Amino acid sequence: MVNAVTGVLIECDTTVKAIIKNLDSKHHFIVDDLDDTHVFIVSTWVERLKSELERLLDENAYTISDPKDPKN
Repeated sequence: MVNAVTGVLIECDTTVKAIIKNLDSKHHFIVDDLDDTHVFIVSTWVERLKSELERLLDENAYTISDPKDPKN
């Protein structure tokens, strides 16, 4: 018997793919890990993955402040 899964092909850089694989270890949404920059995921996970990636990338973002700038 064949099992069909509706999925989405994700293209990303290797850093984001590592984050996606780490999330998958907890939630199991990757259908197939294709190569260094492509992964096939369950389609119902697209929006949740976007929000998780945005949250994680925002946590690790930084800004360089200018001590001469009065706003800082």
